[in-house]
Amino acid sequence: MLTTKSLNQFLDELASSSPAPGGGSVAALSAALGAALTSMVCRLTIGKKNYADVRQEMESVLRRSEELRSSFSELAKKDTEAFNSVMKAFAMPKETEEEKTVRTLAIEEATRKATLVPLKVTELCREALPLAKIVAEKGNTNSISDAGVSALMLHAACAAAALNVRINLSSLQDKHFVEDTRAKMNRILNEVDELSHEVLKITDTKL
Repeated sequence: MLTTKSLNQFLDELASSSPAPGGGSVAALSAALGAALTSMVCRLTIGKKNYADVRQEMESVLRRSEELRSSFSELAKKDTEAFNSVMKAFAMPKETEEEKTVRTLAIEEATRKATLVPLKVTELCREALPLAKIVAEKGNTNSISDAGVSALMLHAACAAAALNVRINLSSLQDKHFVEDTRAKMNRILNEVDELSHEVLKITDTKL
């Protein structure tokens, strides 16, 4: 299982000639790293005398950031599974007209599902960044750089996931789905850009 491999095992597999895991899984894992850093800042804040007034808020942020970290890790695995499903559809027989039709429909459906995985990553990055902003604003100032790195990782993860959405959309025939998904993705990207900028602005003022 992807998420239970050691770091070196994952990197070796990533660097191999196998197309999966690839950029989609890296995007999700990058987001998991960002969420993990938010959790770390929370834990370095909770229990500290100087931050007693934000303890409950940090505990709430920690619960959500850990939920997101788990979701991102699961999406990293699902991205590889989705890609493999697309490849399986391409491998279907195409000797007769009926086989060709069935194969085309299977490829379309598998690609649609594969598109939804990185799209979900972008959605959750948008959810995770406000948490990074909270820890940047109110968390342990000794870890302010970690809050900034969290935002950078989430921003990069969102942009990377969007690339995977786009490449899948380019091969789909369902124009309505393509247009709706692209519009949704672009809205998320704009929001994530703004949120990331806000966190980094806070970080810069405290460094």
